[in-house]
Amino acid sequence: MPTLADNRRATYDYKILEKYEAGLVLTGPEVNSAKSVRINLQGAYIIPKGRELWLTGCHISPYAPAGVLPGYDPTRDRKLLLKRSELDYLVGRAGEKGLTLVPVSVYTSHRLVKLGLGLGRGKTQHDKRAAIRKRETTRELRQRTLQV
Repeated sequence: MPTLADNRRATYDYKILEKYEAGLVLTGPEVNSAKSVRINLQGAYIIPKGRELWLTGCHISPYAPAGVLPGYDPTRDRKLLLKRSELDYLVGRAGEKGLTLVPVSVYTSHRLVKLGLGLGRGKTQHDKRAAIRKRETTRELRQRTLQV
């Protein structure tokens, strides 16, 4: 599954407890633009509205070969498609204290554009520093083994 966009900030700011796959409701030019990797998840988040989940803040650039689309908003809210049982579960869990739904990645599955989302708990500053320290030590060890 080729990845079209990653939200690297999500794994830095949140500890992902559970991962899910959701479909995105997109227009034709948005699908073409997303498949040509003109999509950005930076600053995007997921909000429940009633018994539905919506992706907010995701930027999909206009697809140039489609021409100028009147009234096109690249950061409009996009509906997520999930099974009813998953949807009810995620809306309930997102309402719990300390848990949030985070978009992790956008990728293609066969010919469809999918959103990988996670149920996450925010990391403390101490956890973030520990992750940075661990990443730097593994990088140093890898460099030392390459030099020898």
